[in-house]
Order: sequence, then structure tokens, then C-alpha cells
Amino acid sequence: MPRVWDAFLTPQDQLVDAGRARARFGFGERPALLLIDLYRAVFGDAPVALPEAMRDWPSSCGLAAWEAIPHLQRLLAAARKARIPVFFSTDMNMHEAPLLPWSRSRNRSASVPDSPELAARRPRMNQIIDAVAPLPGELVIHKAGPSVFSGTPLLGQLVARRIDTIIVGGESTSGCVRAAVVDGCTQRFNMIVAEECVFDRTQASHAINLYDMNQKYADVLPLEEIVTHLK
Repeated sequence: MPRVWDAFLTPQDQLVDAGRARARFGFGERPALLLIDLYRAVFGDAPVALPEAMRDWPSSCGLAAWEAIPHLQRLLAAARKARIPVFFSTDMNMHEAPLLPWSRSRNRSASVPDSPELAARRPRMNQIIDAVAPLPGELVIHKAGPSVFSGTPLLGQLVARRIDTIIVGGESTSGCVRAAVVDGCTQRFNMIVAEECVFDRTQASHAINLYDMNQKYADVLPLEEIVTHLK
């Protein structure tokens, strides 16, 4: 089956892959769903092309974010129907707390004052969008770094529920999704990434990070296969 990363692999990469079979991590007995950073800052207020979206929302992923919404909704509905635990993450509101953002060293906004328009939007930046909003009883983890495992109660909550498998959706593929997948694998969880349910600002970063995660840390699976398993 063609994969999203095929177009980015060199002939040597393809040759190496053709001669190597990778065993799956597989689904365990007690899965949970983790939806990462589905907040307003990456969607903006309307589905527009990335250059335009970034003028109002500098962290926007443009149309890639909006195109993922129906797939995220399907995954979320399947998880709820299967009655598995559902976790969300979002960033802490750094403008309200005395914490330095993890991207401060390369973030122009750390040293340049907000425009009035951006300042007005800041209170909404980390709000999870209504289309995939948490229900009562679904835990929202507020994080101060790329990985939702770092400095948060997530690990304890997973252990308390005896979770062995984490199904992942959200953004960005090359950033906070990858960080969570690597940390989850390090903690010996079976990590499953729903391919249509993750997105990034750039196509190359999205594709190659999915390839890399599938090689080392997770099973990157089509949404249909995950939904079928949950049923």
C-alpha cells in the first residue's frame, strides 16, 4: 500500500526498506486515545491557505489542520463508543503564568511585543476547538514543553488505568506528536499513530516524521484499521 512518505524516500532508502521487514508493536489489551494540541492557534478561525492563515495566526498549520478534522472526529467517536479513556493536551497559557515557553530561544515573539490584534487573540490560542472538544470526564493535560509526558500527570493517570496502548492524533507531526510518541515508547507503551489524524505545517516534515516513527517508535496505521480494531 502506498504510504505518505514514499515520495520523499531516496532510491537507497527504498532499497533498504525493501529488504527489511519491520515487526509491529501491535495493540495491547487496554488502549487509550491521546489527542495532542488541537487548539485554535493551529487552526485559525477559517480554512484558508497557509500563507494567509499565518498572517493572523503565526502557529497555523493552514488547510492541513482543517482537512484532519473529519478524521479526528471519526477517531474520537470510535474511542468514545468503545469506552476507552480519552486524553487531550494543550499548551499552558504562558502569557498568564511566569513560565518561559519551550521555543523561546528561537521564537521571535519572545522579544517582540504583540500587535494589538495578536494580543486580542492570545486568550483563545490554547483553547481546544469545538469540533473535537473534550466531554466531561475526559482529562485535559496542560503542558509547558513539546511532550505531554514531561512535567505533567499523564504517566500516572495512564498507569492508574493500566493502559498499555496509546492511540495518537493531533499536531504537529514533527513536533509535539513525535515528542509524545518517543516518550511513550520510552515508557514501554505500544504507540499507535492514526495517519490521517496527524498534521504539520510542511508536507516534508509530516511525511518523514511519520516514516521515522513507523520505523522506530510506533505503528503508523490508517484510520480505518484503528477504527476496525476499536469496534
